[in-house]
Amino acid sequence: MPMQPVPPTAQLLRLPAVIERTGLSRSSIYRAIAAGTFPKSVPLGEHAIGFLAADIDCWIAARVALRDAKVAA
Repeated sequence: MPMQPVPPTAQLLRLPAVIERTGLSRSSIYRAIAAGTFPKSVPLGEHAIGFLAADIDCWIAARVALRDAKVAA
């Protein structure tokens, strides 16, 4: 799998920060990842994962856009 360039300002968020940022529980995040509706994690080590902050921001923006589309309909 070819490596994709990552912007030098990219930030990785650990799971507690993602939980805080999204308001989702740990189990909800893992269910959404399995369903393909939430950004995949990035392995950081043998027992550590992170999430790209930009991916989480895009996911949040998509949820807001979905809400706004429903309101407009």
